[in-house]
Amino acid sequence: MSTAIKNIIFDYGNVIFAIDFKRVQQALKDIGINDVDAFYGHLQQDPIFDLLERGQITAAEFRARIRERAGNPDLTDEQIDKAWNSILIGIAEGNHDLLLRVKEHYRTFLLSNINEIHYNYIMDYLKREFDFEGNDHLFEKVYYSHFTGLRKPEHALFKRVLEENGLEASETLFIDDSPQHIASAQQLGIQTFLMTAPDTLQKYFERNGLLG
Repeated sequence: MSTAIKNIIFDYGNVIFAIDFKRVQQALKDIGINDVDAFYGHLQQDPIFDLLERGQITAAEFRARIRERAGNPDLTDEQIDKAWNSILIGIAEGNHDLLLRVKEHYRTFLLSNINEIHYNYIMDYLKREFDFEGNDHLFEKVYYSHFTGLRKPEHALFKRVLEENGLEASETLFIDDSPQHIASAQQLGIQTFLMTAPDTLQKYFERNGLLG
């Protein structure tokens, strides 16, 4: 890394919280969505997902579009939410402890493309499994796309995090699992690391000596 790191921006899905695109693709196929690879995947997705992640459509409007796309007006909210939430796996043991340790050494931020349905599920999961009231205590500040009206890889979202918190791009590390998000951050001079399986956040910090 060319400049000493003072700040770290973390993605959530497949960096902190495990997700499975194949599982959600199968679940969407099971409720009648054809051509799921083009409809929703790691590198591309239908515009309705972008709208949902920016908070530009409601969960009810999203479900209505899923019914239309599936050609099945009888799909229930519960069936749609179950299929959509099937992407969410959970938090690996040790990740929360690691984040608290990292916070002692760096200014840390969460930057997640997320949506109302997944957000509600994850907030319930964190309360149920860890007795956490969200992720706020793990970071200096959290940014969820559906509350900001912006989503990665938009430059405006990265600039907002930098500017609101007085961060120098060259002193900031961004960790994400999506190449297109990494590329966008690099264009702004942010240092980056692309997380790819079977690598993990804990292994990354250990081998790079970022905690001293």
